[in-house]
Parts: sequence; C-alpha cells; structure tokens
Amino acid sequence: MRKNLQSFYYLCPINLRILKIFKLIIFVFLLLLSACTVTKFVPQKQYLLDRVDIKSDQRGFDAASLAPYIHQKANSKWFSMFRIPLAVYSASGRDTSRWINRRLQKIGEKPVIFDTLQARLSCQDLRTALQNLGYMHASVSFNAKVRGKKLRAIYTLHPNEPFYIGAVNYDIQDDSIARLMNNSYKMGLRAGMQFTVNTLNEERKRLTEFLQNHGYFKFHKDFIQYTADSIKGSNKVQIGLHLYKYRLGTDSAETLHPRYKIGQVNFLSGDSDRIHLRHHVLEVNTDIKPSYEYRARDLQTTYNNFSRLQAVRYTNIRFIEHPDTNLLDCNIQISTNKPSTISFQPEGTNTAGDLGAAASLTYTNRNLFRGSEQFSVALRGAFEAITRLEGYSDRNYQEYSIETKLAFPQFVAPFLSTTFRHRQMATSELAVSWNFQNRPEFYRRVFSTAWRYRWAEPRHHLNYRFDLLDLNYVYMPWISETFKHDYLDSVSNRNAILRYNYEDLFIMKIGFGLTYSDGVNAFRANVETAGNLLNAVAKSFHFRQNAIGQNTFLNIAYAQYAKFDFYYTRLLQFDLRNALAMHMGFGLAYPYGNSTVLPFEKRYFSGGANSVRGWGVRELGPGSYRGTDGRIDFINHTGDLKLDMNIEYRTYLFWKLHGAAFVDAGNIWTLRDYANQPGGKFYFREFYKQIAVAYGLGLRLNFDYFILRLDMGMKAINPAYTDKDSHYPFLHPSLKRDLNLHFAVGLPF
Repeated sequence: MRKNLQSFYYLCPINLRILKIFKLIIFVFLLLLSACTVTKFVPQKQYLLDRVDIKSDQRGFDAASLAPYIHQKANSKWFSMFRIPLAVYSASGRDTSRWINRRLQKIGEKPVIFDTLQARLSCQDLRTALQNLGYMHASVSFNAKVRGKKLRAIYTLHPNEPFYIGAVNYDIQDDSIARLMNNSYKMGLRAGMQFTVNTLNEERKRLTEFLQNHGYFKFHKDFIQYTADSIKGSNKVQIGLHLYKYRLGTDSAETLHPRYKIGQVNFLSGDSDRIHLRHHVLEVNTDIKPSYEYRARDLQTTYNNFSRLQAVRYTNIRFIEHPDTNLLDCNIQISTNKPSTISFQPEGTNTAGDLGAAASLTYTNRNLFRGSEQFSVALRGAFEAITRLEGYSDRNYQEYSIETKLAFPQFVAPFLSTTFRHRQMATSELAVSWNFQNRPEFYRRVFSTAWRYRWAEPRHHLNYRFDLLDLNYVYMPWISETFKHDYLDSVSNRNAILRYNYEDLFIMKIGFGLTYSDGVNAFRANVETAGNLLNAVAKSFHFRQNAIGQNTFLNIAYAQYAKFDFYYTRLLQFDLRNALAMHMGFGLAYPYGNSTVLPFEKRYFSGGANSVRGWGVRELGPGSYRGTDGRIDFINHTGDLKLDMNIEYRTYLFWKLHGAAFVDAGNIWTLRDYANQPGGKFYFREFYKQIAVAYGLGLRLNFDYFILRLDMGMKAINPAYTDKDSHYPFLHPSLKRDLNLHFAVGLPF
C-alpha cells in the first residue's frame, strides 16, 4: 500500500559491523594525517604560512572585507578547521618516481611558503584599497609571529579619519549634453558624502548609461574624468567632474558628441535559408524601433527577448552608420534551433524491495506556429512487480500517463495593453495530463488541466507564477474488497484521512508564487486556494449534496482549502572553499467549508533528504505521533502545518568531492484533532517541545550541471519517544535506531 503514494525513496541496507569498521578506518586515517609533519617539505630557513590575520585598530571598521587584497593565503582547511589537503601532501614521500607519492601530492595541497615580497605587496595594496575608500591618511603595518617552522602573518590596518566630499563642480564641455542633463539627469555626487573611488566610478557609470540611453551611441566612460583637491586643514575633498567633447582620435579636432537615431531595422537569417519565425514575432521582440533615438537598454532588452525564445539559437545585433548622417541601421541576425526533438529516458526503480522499470518518450516542437511556441507530448509507462501482499489478487503495479504542454512566449490574455505585454518577459502555458494507475488494492485515474502564467524581472532577481486555473479530477473506478474492509469500511480501523483520499474528488484551485534569488539571499512564497469559486455559486445553482453534506460538482465532492508556503535561504560565503547555508521553511494549509481533510497531495510531510534528515521520508510527526508500524502509517505521518530549520556547513574537499556538516530541526502538526493521529495537533504552548532535531555529515559529487548527494543523518531529539534513551538519541545513540542514509540529486536547499 505504501509503495504507490510515496515518492520514490531507496534506503540501502547497512551492515552495522562493516559500518563500524569503516568509521574506525576513517578515524585512523585522519589520526595519521594529523600526526604527519606538515612542515616536512618546508625548506630550511623558510616558514610555512600557518595563518593570516587581518585586523584594524579602528573600532567598527570591517577589516575582513579587505582580505582579498592579501596576496598569500594559508593552506585551505576542510570546514575551516582541518588542514587535511596539506596533511595528505605531507604524507607523501620525496621520491616522486613512486606512484603513491605522485598521487598523494596530486590529491593534496603543496605547503604555502611565506614570501616577504608578497607581504610587502599586500601592505601596498591594502593601503591603496583604504585610500580608495576615502581614508587618505591610512597606513598598514605587518607583524610576523614565528613558532618553529610555522609563521603567523598579521596585517593591521590604521585607517585614520575618512575624507568627505566638499564641493562638487560639473564641468560639461558639450552644450547639448549640458542642456539634456539640466532637464533630465539627477546628479549623483553631493557635498557631505564619504569620498570613495567607488562612488566616483558609480557616478561615471551612471552618467555614461544615461547618455547611451539618449542617443549617444559612441559615448563611453573615458570621456569623463575627475579632479580631486583636498582642502587644507580639513578632511574634505573638492571634486570636479569633467565631461569632454567628442574626439575621434588623438589627431582629430574636438566636436559635439553625435546623437543618433535608428534608421532601418533589418532581420537577417543566420542559417542557410530564411528565418523560421513570423515577421510579427520578430517585431514584437525587438525594442529597437525606426525613427527612435538609439538607446542601449533597447539593445539589451532585444537580446534578452530573443534569448528566451526556445526557437532561437543565437542572436547577433550590429549597427551600421549612414555616412554624413546621424542615422544608424540595425541588422539583427537570427539563427534558429531545429524545431523538433525526441527524447527517451529509461528508469529503474526499487520501492521497499519491489523491483520495477519505467520509461518515458517525449516529443518537443519548439516552434509550433512559427512564433517560438513550445509544444510537447510526454508518454510514460511504468511496471513494478509487487510481492508479499496477502489477501490481494496477484496483480503487479502498472502506470501509464500522457502529458501535453503548449507554452507561448508572451502573455496570452484579454484586456492587457500592448505596452504591458511588450515589457514583460512572460510565458503562458496550457497543460493537460491523464494518468492511469492499476494496483492490486485499487485502480486510480487522475485527469489534470491548467492554465499558467510565468514572468520575470531579471533586474530585481524576481520570478512570478500565476496559476489562473488548475483542475484535478481523481477517479477511483475500482477498490478491492479487502482494502475496503481493512481500511475504509472497518469500524475498528477506519481512517478519515485515508478514506477521504480514496474517494472521487474534484479540485479547482488558483495559485500565485514569487521567487527571489541574488546568490546570497533567496526566498520563495506560494499561496493557493481551492473550491472558493465553486462554493460561491453552489447555492445559486443548487449544487447537490452527498450523504455527508458536502456540495458536489458533477456529482463529485470538491475540495476547499487555503494553503501558504514560505521558504528562505541565506548563504554566507567565508572563502572560495567554505560556506554556511541557513534555511527556514514554513507551510500552513487549512481545509474548510466543503472539506474537513486536506487532499493527500496537499498535506505536509517531514523527514527525508530535504527535511529533517535523521528520519526517513514520511516518518516524522505530526507532533509526538509515533505510528504503529502499520502499512498505512505513511498516511498518518502527514499534517496541515510544517516547520523546517536547517543549517549546513559546506566545504570543498578535492576533485569533484564536497563535504557538509548539518543540523536539522522541525516537524509537522495537524490543525484539527484527528483520532488516528494522537499527539499530532498543534498547540502553541506545546509545539516547541515537539520539534525534532537531527545532525549528520554529507558527501556531494559536484559535476557543475548536476550534484549527486549522500547524507547520513542521526536523530538527536525525538519527540515521538517511548523511553528516556529514545527521547534524546544524541546522548544515547544507536545506529540501528537513529541512522538514516539519503541519496538525492541536487542540494537540499
């Protein structure tokens, strides 16, 4: 029973004796490495750079931000603590003709020998960096502490008082640009701002972009120069921004900067024949328009528009100047992909020891109507040999599905202005699928159709998703008498949650999602509601009610609920090899009106490779619920509210191998008191006592385009305890009871 509704999850059997031996080998290996003399390859009268510190004598100054200006770094460390790569190198012998020595030196890391020249250059670069930050009287001192053959390098920053901008003088030597700036440009430099080179560069960049977006095709930042004069007896600097006239070459005379308009816009094929896109599609995705001023942002937007079209392989845009005029012809060269592809993907499955196979065949057309519309049809078939199901007929699991999608590279909706459609990088998608599942216990049919919108704001790192309409119809044409007797109709073993999910069900929902990611902070929020529209018209259209008082649509009870999810991740990058990832996830779903139970697919579960990794998937919660080890426990390990908190230290090991150490905490709860889930209801005064905690180590094979992950999680605090030892496994660990291995693709968050 558990095999059909759970996601595929495969846990290898573990021989505890082998595991203990393996742990002992690792311990001895690390002990030997730590015992190695890491100064073995350090020449006489030279020193191993053991540690590099950077600090400031000025309170509140962020000295660590200037660490990149230090030329020499100490040898890398695993988890910022263990210098294993250096120890591996030191474990090799001096005879490089031997294979083992060459291999150890290749895997390991050569010792970093302290270089006085690099230290002097570091001091110079640090002082320059401080001056660029406005600390004109800054200095840097260096100190070395030697212990044996190891050296600790200490760089101390002496910033002194920062300088501020006094007066600002804009010297615009081109009258036409001066008039334009007076009318449309907001000056970025103001008296009282801290004087930094970055502030001056940002103003020069901003002014250059402003002019390039107002017709000045040939303008570049070198036409802008600064002069800076310090005011005697004060910490203020007088700034002069000089914008010089146009000059073609060193021997050419100065003239006004030419201001250009677009002449003709021509579309050229980058293939051997014509462009395989309608002319209207080319025009809609081109922001560069005839008779308009040249604007650099129109050029970039045009590149972005064409790059998101699935039918386009690459785009090349060139401007050709008309002789003796201020007109630019624009040639846009388009090269298209092959319109159709077919892919085949076989799979092997093992669900709780039952072996199976699956295969999918997908046809994709990237240019269905010559407008870069993407049409796909995916056929999938799966088979699994099911054994050990007593009381059921000898039938194996079979699944067949077909899914079609049609995506348009724009908003397809009425009442939207042309300007709005044109500005958004949007996709409209229609999806239809039909799924057949045949099991010894039941037959299940699921029909789904949806109309979705997706659009992005790359400048703000934002992505949006709007499910305008998402329909799901679940039909149960046959349920075995044994299953009905054991779980649906039996008075002694009746499960309301299970029963609800094995009835015909209709779900009509709408949803909205927002995603943000800038490489350091990332969050995702989703909200969806179902059944509200149907419930609003139920009385007006006199919807029939079933035997338990639920309104029905087409004689099928419909689900009604609201659901909200929020996830936040922050990545702290300590150096190129070490980072700390912090994650928090919260989800809340509430059935109401026509429903007292959430549909199974909408309920939360905890445990597994992306949650609290000391537990297997759907083995934790809700609350302090322990389960009975029965065949339907997976349905009871679900809830209406979820909380996840994770912290993971990630480090680079060697080759493609990365490591991680993590602590996970969280659980799920129900919002109603269900008889089959004792201890599962959320109470504000009690929930913190029911938060489960796990810890562990992980290995990752990082191939850039995908990551294979193995995490070993151990229970630390178990809210579903039976005795003192199982309540705090961290103090009383048991591998057989507390260990869980997780194989997965990709990072957990």
